[in-house]
Amino acid sequence: MEIAGRVSKRARNHLWATFFVMGISSMAWVPRIPEIKEQLGLRDGQFGLVFLAGAFGSVCGSQISGRAIHLIASKNFARICALVMPIGIFIMGSAENVWELIIGLFVTGLSFSALDVAANVQAMAIEKLSKARYMSSFHAMWSIGAFAVTLLGGVVARLITPQEHLKILAISSLLLYFITISGLLPGDLDGHRGEKHEVTSAKVPLFSKETLPLWALGIGLMASFIPEAGIYDWSGILLKDHMGIGKGVTAVAATCYSLGMIISRFLGDRWFEKWGHQKTVKYGGYIGGYSIAIGLVISIPLANVNKLLAVSILSICFAIAGVCMGPLFPAFNLAAMSVPGIAPSVGMARVALIAIASNFFGPALIGGISEVTTLPVSFALLAALLLLVGRQSRYVKVKAIK
Repeated sequence: MEIAGRVSKRARNHLWATFFVMGISSMAWVPRIPEIKEQLGLRDGQFGLVFLAGAFGSVCGSQISGRAIHLIASKNFARICALVMPIGIFIMGSAENVWELIIGLFVTGLSFSALDVAANVQAMAIEKLSKARYMSSFHAMWSIGAFAVTLLGGVVARLITPQEHLKILAISSLLLYFITISGLLPGDLDGHRGEKHEVTSAKVPLFSKETLPLWALGIGLMASFIPEAGIYDWSGILLKDHMGIGKGVTAVAATCYSLGMIISRFLGDRWFEKWGHQKTVKYGGYIGGYSIAIGLVISIPLANVNKLLAVSILSICFAIAGVCMGPLFPAFNLAAMSVPGIAPSVGMARVALIAIASNFFGPALIGGISEVTTLPVSFALLAALLLLVGRQSRYVKVKAIK
């Protein structure tokens, strides 16, 4: 037990670091999106379609990850993903046209979704070994990475090109992944030993009575993922094109949102213990949705009169939404890995199939709606989706740690 305790503590520390690097690498291009869109000369609808490449990649990654993790263990699978993901980012940084950007997004989406499943399987295994809640804090480290890279992007926007920015982050994340993944739990401790003859919990049909809870959880997680992706990927364009905010400041709303998410994810494990996962998701969805709606209604028209005040109000409302939304992903993940009769990696992968794909499909949807209406109208959809999250909270059922 003492040896297992030391191993789980080391793995916990390395997984914290891994989630941090995941936040950096998965959000690498977000602060430079308005510039990349402008360089390519694309309209909102056209640029939205570019995001579908990442959505398709994430679906593929989620599909292969469940069985692959079960066969070769989450640590080994994470190593493969961590090698591929920086390659995708580097391709994006080298892209000279929209098709090369699409290839980079596909590779990045595929590898990130697969790595995300592996990391969450590790997180649940560490919780079981240590008999303590850490899931929300792991995702807090992702948020810190996302916050850091978003803030950095705004700082260096006037110093280096988006292409140079992405190449530097690609190389840096590759080196960091090599260090962080080395200390994760081995296959005999992560609950996936890789027995090829085991078929009961690792092979489940896509549609069945047993998988209905997974689809319900996937819908809830999708409804939380689309607003998150929308804020990160489109808020800069919202500030630039609809509020008249200049370069270097367009990332402020996404940065405040990310900061709010960091705070709540560090508090999330305590909230889970105090109020339970279901109530945390319920009220997080409802309050987060209303916060975004209020921010939009006030700040968009106010920008014509006082830009500074308008940006401040929108950033505060997005920060509140970030606080509310922070624990959602960890709670849905734990519920997916707690469904009876289904291996945790498979449960997580099935939910990720819907949810992580929406992380890339969501921005495309926002772009499409913006093309036929306006971008602020698209953001109103994000608020409505968070209200759906509150309703789907009734399906969040997490096993107690024994």
